[in-house]
Amino acid sequence: MYTKTSRAPSLILRILIFSVIWWIITYGNLASWWIGVPAVVIAVFTSKYLMAPTNINWYELFKFSPFFISRSLVGGIDVARRALHPKLPIAPVLIEYPLRLPSGLPQVFFINIVSLLPGTFIADIKDDALVVHILDETSGFIDELRSVEQSIAKIFVVTLKERESNKGK
Repeated sequence: MYTKTSRAPSLILRILIFSVIWWIITYGNLASWWIGVPAVVIAVFTSKYLMAPTNINWYELFKFSPFFISRSLVGGIDVARRALHPKLPIAPVLIEYPLRLPSGLPQVFFINIVSLLPGTFIADIKDDALVVHILDETSGFIDELRSVEQSIAKIFVVTLKERESNKGK
């Protein structure tokens, strides 16, 4: 159960985020706020209903940002290089990677990040496992998935579940 003290920062943060989004999409037009204020209020209450307050370690998120940006760029360059290479150097494989993050925002965040890693794409989600399409099975993709999952656990201040099997190996 959340206390009043934990709800207030979440509410203020949501108001700020949705207000900034409104300000950006209206290019800062002050005349738009007659509809912007109700839109922000609706967005805040809808988001509170759809997504409960979540603990976020902002320092860990800040530390993760350079990794995310660099791996996204490397991923794009890697796929382009492979696609344009005359011999098409790929060794594709589908693997099942058991999720260890709790369901909700941490899992959604992880799933979206994985698709931006070099040579990976989420093909399906089965129960508590991801079906990941890997462009090159000889790369160290399992270690990278584990590392990203651990980083996201630190960001959301959650504990990873123990694995029941080694499906991803």
